[in-house]
Order: sequence, then structure tokens, then C-alpha cells
Amino acid sequence: MYSEKVMDHFEHPRNVGEIENASGMGTVGNAKCGDIMRIYLDIDENQVIQDVKFKTFGCGAAVATSSMATEMVKGKTVQEAMKVTNKAVMEALDGLPPVKVHCSLLAEEAI
Repeated sequence: MYSEKVMDHFEHPRNVGEIENASGMGTVGNAKCGDIMRIYLDIDENQVIQDVKFKTFGCGAAVATSSMATEMVKGKTVQEAMKVTNKAVMEALDGLPPVKVHCSLLAEEAI
């Protein structure tokens, strides 16, 4: 069973899309289930993430964790964003079923 937050981020994902001329981009895939995430970052001269977008091909948990991760890094410095863990993303979503924990690794690795 998914939490209300997971369902909200799956049904209404935040920051979906691409950033043209992005300062940084990360792509990661999970061979276990076929999920793929691409994240785009717009970083200013002070190393602050001004905007972030993502595209995820995967299950609901992969979309929800990608969405939440973008919310968590926007406005942070690159160094702060690098400290966002899959555990923190899962906690922000009020947890994931054990069989879906691997989905939360996509966002952490892409960032």
C-alpha cells in the first residue's frame, strides 16, 4: 500500500520536463526493473539549484520518488543536494513498500 504522499506525487508529479541548456544533467537506470530517470539542473553562479526538472520512465514509486527529490533539491546548493539520500526521499514520502525501495535510488544516483 502506498502513502497518500506517494500517490499525490505519482498522480501530480512536480517539476516534470526538461531544461533547455541545463547546467547539469544526470541519467540513471535500474536493470532490475527497467526504470530510467533523467534529471536536469539549472545552477546559478553561487552553485544554487534555481530550477530542476525530471523525466522518469518507470513505475509509480519511481515517478513519486523522482518528483519528491526535485522538490527537496530546488533552492539548495549543489553540495547540499548531493547529500539528499534515498532514505530521506522515502521518509519525505512517508515510506515505500519494501519491494519498491530500489526505486528511490534512481533520484539519489541521478542527482
